[in-house]
Amino acid sequence: MGYPASDANLHKVASLAQRLFKLQPADHGRSSVFERELNAGEDGVEFGADLIFQPPSRFLVDSLLDNDDLLEGPPSSRHDGWHDLDHGYSNSTYHHAVVDRRKLSLEWLSNACDRIVKECASQLSRDELAMAICRVLNSDKPGEEIAGDLLDLVGVSAFEAVQDLMLHRKELVDAIHQGLLMLKSDKTASNTQLRMPSYGTQVTVQTESERQIDKLRRKEEKRYKRGAENRVEDDLSATNFSSLLRASERRSPIEDLFGHGQGPNSLAVTALPQGTLRKHFKGYEEVIIPPTPTAPMKPGEKLIEIQELDGFAQAAFRGYKSLNRIQSQIFQTTYYTNENILVCAPTGAGKTNIAMIAILHEIGQHFRDGYLHKDEFKIVYVAPMKALAAEVTSAFSHRLSPLNMTVRELTGDMQLSKNELEETQMIVTTPEKWDVITRKSSDMSLSMLVKLLIIDEVHLLNDERGAVIEALVARTLRQVESTQTMIRIVGLSATLPSYLEVAQFLRVNPETGLFFFDSSYRPVPLAQQYIGISEHNFVARNALLNEICYNKVVDSLRQGHQAMVFVHSRKDTAKTAEKLVELSRMNEDLELFKNETHPQFSLIKKEVQKSRNKDLIGFFESGVGIHHAGMLRSDRGLTERLFSDGLIKVLVCTATLAWGVNLPAHTVVIKGTQLYDPKAGGWRDLGMLDVMQIFGRAGRPQFDKSGEGIIITSHDKLAYYLRLLTSQLPIESQFISSLKDNLNAEVALGTVTNVKEACLWLGYTYLSVRMKLNPLAYGIGWDEVMADPSLSSKQRALVTEAARALDKAKMIRFDEKSGNFSCTELGRIASHFYIQYSSVETYNEMLRPHMNDSEVIDMIANSSEFENIQVREEEQNELEMLARTSCPLEVKGGPSNKHGKISILIQLYISRGSIDSFSLVSDAAYISASLARIVRALFEICLRRGWCEMTSFMLEYCKAVDRQIWPHQHPLRQFDKDLSADILRKLEERGADLDRLQEMQEKDIGALIRYAPGGKLVKQYLGYFPWVQLSAAVSPITRTVLKVDLLITPDFVWKDRFHGAAQRWWILVEDSENDHIYHSELFMLTKRMSRGEPQKLSFTIPIFEPHPPQYFIRAVSDSWLQSEAFYTISFQNLQLPEARTSHTELLDLRPLPVTSLGNRTYESLYNFSHFNPIQTQTFHVLYHTDNNVLLGAPTGSGKTISAELAILHLFNTQPDMKVIYIAPLKAIVRERMNDWRKRLVSQLGKQMVEMTGDHTPDLMALMSADIIISTPEKWDGISRNWHSRSYVTKVGLMILDEIHLLGADRGPILEVIVSRMRYISSQTERSVRFIGLSTALANAGDLADWLGVGETGLFNFKPSVRPVPLEVHIQGYPGKYYCPRMNSMNKPAYAAICTHSPTKPVLIFVSSRRQTRLTALDLIQYAASDEHPRQFLSMPEEVLQMILSQVTDQNLRHTLQFGIGLHHAGLNDKDRSLIEELFANNKIQVLVCTSTLAWGVNLPAHLVIIKGTEYYDGKAKRYVDFPITDILQMMGRAGRPQYDQHGKAVILVHEPKKSFYKKFLYEPFPVESSLKEQLHDHINAEIVSGTICHKEDALHYLTWTYFFRRLVVNPAYYGLEDTAPEILSSYLSRLVQDTFEDLEDSGCIKMNDDGVEPLMLGSIASQYYLSYMTVSMFGSNIGPDTSLEVFLHILSGASEFDELPVRHNEENYNEALSKNVPYMVDNNRLDDPHVKANLLFQAHFSQLELPISDYVTDLKSVLDQSIRIIQAMIDICANSGWLSSTITCMHLLQMVMQGLWYDKDSSLWMLPCMSSDLVSSLGKKGISSVQQLLDLPKANIQTVLEGFPASRISQVLTAP
Repeated sequence: MGYPASDANLHKVASLAQRLFKLQPADHGRSSVFERELNAGEDGVEFGADLIFQPPSRFLVDSLLDNDDLLEGPPSSRHDGWHDLDHGYSNSTYHHAVVDRRKLSLEWLSNACDRIVKECASQLSRDELAMAICRVLNSDKPGEEIAGDLLDLVGVSAFEAVQDLMLHRKELVDAIHQGLLMLKSDKTASNTQLRMPSYGTQVTVQTESERQIDKLRRKEEKRYKRGAENRVEDDLSATNFSSLLRASERRSPIEDLFGHGQGPNSLAVTALPQGTLRKHFKGYEEVIIPPTPTAPMKPGEKLIEIQELDGFAQAAFRGYKSLNRIQSQIFQTTYYTNENILVCAPTGAGKTNIAMIAILHEIGQHFRDGYLHKDEFKIVYVAPMKALAAEVTSAFSHRLSPLNMTVRELTGDMQLSKNELEETQMIVTTPEKWDVITRKSSDMSLSMLVKLLIIDEVHLLNDERGAVIEALVARTLRQVESTQTMIRIVGLSATLPSYLEVAQFLRVNPETGLFFFDSSYRPVPLAQQYIGISEHNFVARNALLNEICYNKVVDSLRQGHQAMVFVHSRKDTAKTAEKLVELSRMNEDLELFKNETHPQFSLIKKEVQKSRNKDLIGFFESGVGIHHAGMLRSDRGLTERLFSDGLIKVLVCTATLAWGVNLPAHTVVIKGTQLYDPKAGGWRDLGMLDVMQIFGRAGRPQFDKSGEGIIITSHDKLAYYLRLLTSQLPIESQFISSLKDNLNAEVALGTVTNVKEACLWLGYTYLSVRMKLNPLAYGIGWDEVMADPSLSSKQRALVTEAARALDKAKMIRFDEKSGNFSCTELGRIASHFYIQYSSVETYNEMLRPHMNDSEVIDMIANSSEFENIQVREEEQNELEMLARTSCPLEVKGGPSNKHGKISILIQLYISRGSIDSFSLVSDAAYISASLARIVRALFEICLRRGWCEMTSFMLEYCKAVDRQIWPHQHPLRQFDKDLSADILRKLEERGADLDRLQEMQEKDIGALIRYAPGGKLVKQYLGYFPWVQLSAAVSPITRTVLKVDLLITPDFVWKDRFHGAAQRWWILVEDSENDHIYHSELFMLTKRMSRGEPQKLSFTIPIFEPHPPQYFIRAVSDSWLQSEAFYTISFQNLQLPEARTSHTELLDLRPLPVTSLGNRTYESLYNFSHFNPIQTQTFHVLYHTDNNVLLGAPTGSGKTISAELAILHLFNTQPDMKVIYIAPLKAIVRERMNDWRKRLVSQLGKQMVEMTGDHTPDLMALMSADIIISTPEKWDGISRNWHSRSYVTKVGLMILDEIHLLGADRGPILEVIVSRMRYISSQTERSVRFIGLSTALANAGDLADWLGVGETGLFNFKPSVRPVPLEVHIQGYPGKYYCPRMNSMNKPAYAAICTHSPTKPVLIFVSSRRQTRLTALDLIQYAASDEHPRQFLSMPEEVLQMILSQVTDQNLRHTLQFGIGLHHAGLNDKDRSLIEELFANNKIQVLVCTSTLAWGVNLPAHLVIIKGTEYYDGKAKRYVDFPITDILQMMGRAGRPQYDQHGKAVILVHEPKKSFYKKFLYEPFPVESSLKEQLHDHINAEIVSGTICHKEDALHYLTWTYFFRRLVVNPAYYGLEDTAPEILSSYLSRLVQDTFEDLEDSGCIKMNDDGVEPLMLGSIASQYYLSYMTVSMFGSNIGPDTSLEVFLHILSGASEFDELPVRHNEENYNEALSKNVPYMVDNNRLDDPHVKANLLFQAHFSQLELPISDYVTDLKSVLDQSIRIIQAMIDICANSGWLSSTITCMHLLQMVMQGLWYDKDSSLWMLPCMSSDLVSSLGKKGISSVQQLLDLPKANIQTVLEGFPASRISQVLTAP
């Protein structure tokens, strides 16, 4: 039956079956059967007397009875379909044969033995004799030996009895097996199938006195020693006859399940239908099986009318009235439930509509509010053949078009772009293609949307491609379990014997989702003829084959039917058609074929004459057509039309027609069953799938009462095809053969990470289902099954063996001790490109850094994908000729060698050569199908290994294969559709390469090719040829690392036809001397980029001592041959910075107690007793001296407290001086405020103010403050006018936190304020003490020098001296695309938590708010699949519920339930502080946050995971790397000083960047200045403040900067070649001069002979802290009467909004907003930050709801910036004396403040508590402005506001 079932269930089923049986008409008496059995005497043997068939497959394993047995006597078990008329069986006895025969068999034997014992005076008792006879009959000796043994037993006198026994041997053996099976099932509770040969392995003597038995026993033992490995435990020796007899009479409850009920369609496992005839002819034999009559409708069975479906579903069934029987039966389950389904039904039973019903059910679930939500789901239909996929696609897209569903084909022929995939709701694909897609983590987002997976032709499992379906289903089922999302699986298949097991594999509930229909459900019953040709002579056999085929076709034509003849090669179609026509001439039957009487004949004839296919025209005359994939599409379409219209009566075609085109005919003939398979390298038999599909074309549903399927095969294959037909071959799994490849794919995908998971994964395959039921087929002995019934150790062994092999081939790393797997690049490439494990082994062996062309082609020829290709004698001549004519490269081994042949065919493919012999055509097609992916894989392997020469070589070959052009041919051949072959040939002959052609004029080219008009054409196509120009700026970061800024400028005319939507370029940095690639990335050049400015790429590359002379940067096109650009980086004059990093040693001092502060009040500030080692070492300098200090130490080492020591020192010595604390981020300012407010302010009674964009204190607060905490911008703005602001000069201590951020974007401001403060202190002669705090630095000396720090004040500790040591793990992940790469990091992140910090707090840093959510959801899912969904939560349920009720953010509320918090700028303050508190108190274990948390909130954790090191830069429109300082800051959060012995950081990075991070996370990073880029604004500010009046002042000012210090040390970084004094001064003076000129051009300053002076625009820029570009833009765009709309555009255009992020896909939100706002914006630039700013302003004025929370925070930052920008605009208007513009601009400022339109909205809205009802009520009373309300007497206000809660409004209006 196929799966274990409990005895109770079986008994229940058996009793029900018994009751059913009693209800059946009992007109066939059993006695009559028995009588007829004995009165044999009629002649005439019906079919089956000598055909070899297996016993029921549930009892035996492939052990056929010997031929000799059959010759002895006809085996006549009707259970096996033999109606042996010799023994008087009539048809009527057949139905109950199963029951009768069993009673008859052993009872009859018992009676016979009784007679023998009585008559022959045997010494044995009846039972003993019967038992001995059973043993003899059950042996597998030849017939005559058995007869001899029986005669020995019973004596010669009982000869007739022996004859009878021999005649009934087969039945008796069946009965014995039945008895044994029953006994065995009694003995073992489990119902495992008995698939072993059930003869005894040894016979023990039961009564010692019997010599006959003794003699037999010795004979048996000898015989069975040979078969000892096939031992069976339940042998006959241990059984006595009476129990066997009783057992055999019991019916197996399983038998009833398979119901041998009334009627001819009983499911007897090996039964052939009743009425089967068999005829012998000379040279062949024919078996005729009559059509199975259609089963009558059962009572209560009704067809489902289409109108019963939902309205939208009826659209897909247009033209149908009702569903057919099968569809109606499965309708309820398919349409109204989400059950997985398996439908087994004959071909042509309308399975496509079943798929359609399932699809409509899925659509129905996404049909809400009368609208189909298309982006929520995808449906995948897996069809086994490309041709079928094309047919399904066209059928479904037509039928689903009314629902606006997009159906697309995704196969080897039909690729889809990412956008097309997104737009498609239903994808029709082949198993291999879907496997490739779901193998890639980059396509995870696609597979996540799949809600319905339809697998057509599931019986493919038996085929060698079955393993792919197993891998797919296993992957889908695991996805369902891990993501807890529903993916419904619908399996469609032909009638299967082992449908229960397939159902179990597809997770189908056999009660509700399994449907099995036999052949009686075929819409058109099928008569079948099986013809076996026994002729051995080849010529005679072929002639006979043609003759039989011809006769069958003519028979069909005579009855007025059409016929289709299926052959197995394209050539054969014409040959067979020719033969048919020839035979019809000979037999004068030509008239039968012709169809000249058809009314349309003459019309159509003209159309046919137009075809260029001679065969088509010739055969049409004779009424015959041909059809194969090699014909033109138009010719194929014409043939199909002619056949369906009846103009052609006979169609000779290949099997593709059965799959691809739904074209039925009454008669279908399969002519020959041998077809050439290039994969197997020879001939193979036509598979079950093809036969079923071809027979499915027999019988036209609307016209025919029955169809006819005829298969003509060789005699030895006859039985095989008959067994196929009657579904007797159980489907076995083919998974073991491809286990290694599939395991590697799962490891590469990240779904299997260790042996345990691999065993779980294997449990989802069909292999694990079949292995338990039929262990022998998978090499598992019964002893293993007994020892390990679940076969888990066998699964483990399979997995371990596969993993070891993969490890050996370097495809995975397998740690046997822990059982963990990790993926390697090689394994990933093999998985993505579908390369077999054995091929990878070959490449490991053969691939070298330097190979020539023919070696590479030979290596590809050695791939295991091609291993089955055979060399045939008859092909040799042609191959030799091809090698001479079409192969430019040497063929290793020559054409007689297998690899030589493949190599010839590969070269032939690139050369576009033509082939004659059929087997070569199919070999070549097979090779070309795999060639492209193999070459791509080899390219990737070489690239990953960093081999320059081989990488570019393999890339050339990738393109050569794609384009079918040799790399040495002329590159313009890539336009061969447009340029004539003649022109191209001449260009090649004249050796005119592209560079030469570029320089030539049109007419010169025309002259060169001797064809004047060709010159213009060639020049035109040269313009389309993709070229790029490269230029690069190289800046050394350290002596070993260079930063490269590469500019790529496209230099060609973009034409969609040639270039598509985007062109891919490989950017490679190569050191050709050492043959190594140091950097590679794939750059996408889009059409939009090609028109715009040059594209900039930045990356770092290593450089080694001794320096090579140069590196090359190459940009190589991914798809165009010879399209590449070079740039040389020369190291001749490159000056590298000095390698001097001095670190301060951490001394082994005794920690100082807090009491050493010597002040009780100060001591009480700290809740610890001793300072840490770093604070101890720096204590004296900070607390007891006035020296400047630079303290470089890792994050988390207590630098803030060190700064506090300096503050306390200032309070002790100069209490009237101020402390200014500069922190680069608002978040740090806030943290410092909160911390010091609690301690310093409250306990020391000091005043403190905050200065950030959010807080601007008034003058009094600043004057009285002791501590000012500020961001650099704020302090810069204030200190610019230090002459007039006394408090700036009152600063005694300046603390610069995170001073290493000098190199970041806002570094220049930090640099300017320090330089300015030092300048001020030098001017006022009041010393300012500087304390710089930073991480460990590489160039601390320069920084100290700039800050004025002496030797005593410089502390630069190593990164390793953390109070809590840090353990860092860096893991690389591949994947071009950001989001899928982040997705593939989620599982490793979960694994890291489980490994490193299962119970301690974990921080996960991600790049965006969206990523916080996605990461948290994935972690929840992994925790759930580990069955600990709440492992991260540590608070009781009631506390949790109370907290959840306070949370406003939906996502946060969801993740908190599982102990995971989210933290990002989009949360409101309340939620954020709640989360921080929960995490700090260990109530939740995991916090997923954006990078701001690293700086702002001091929340350390035991483990920090940095998930990805890039973020999306809205300005650059791509992902860029976090600054290294941010990464160090995030890592610094690992390790909690009070709790942890050590912290852990896991950094998940993009694979190419792994080495960069390895280097810089362990050694300090040098800080460079970025002042040069922002010099203009700062010079302008100093000119306005009067610090700079001449050029000399500017040069003097620059010498105070850090920029100047670094310029001298690392000149190459700043574009300076040498540091000689004169070169340096000319560089600086040129820099100053350029800056002055730019400022003068923008109208900010005025230069005259002896100096510079500020202008109005410059002063405004400095005062309002705006960029000089912004005010310049204002100056040129604002006029005397500028309108509000123009002002809004000008405001949005300010360069302050350059950095406004436009995130991924936000242009769609912008487009939606633009339709709802009054002023138009530029719709072509919706991804521009300035357009977004404009839309945000308008949305703010219109009070529109913003699409996502990100826009709310974006709006806040835009409004914050806008106030000072508008004030600057007002000043410009006022200074210019433009009244109208000034007023309009003031209105704009009011609009920003109030969030209203000035001219459209009522000013009443400014009042609190105003509502639209109140506004309209006041409007009716004639009040429309605030002024009118104010003019009302106070008494009247209440009456006007009657009925409204007016208290607040009246308070506002009546306020004094």
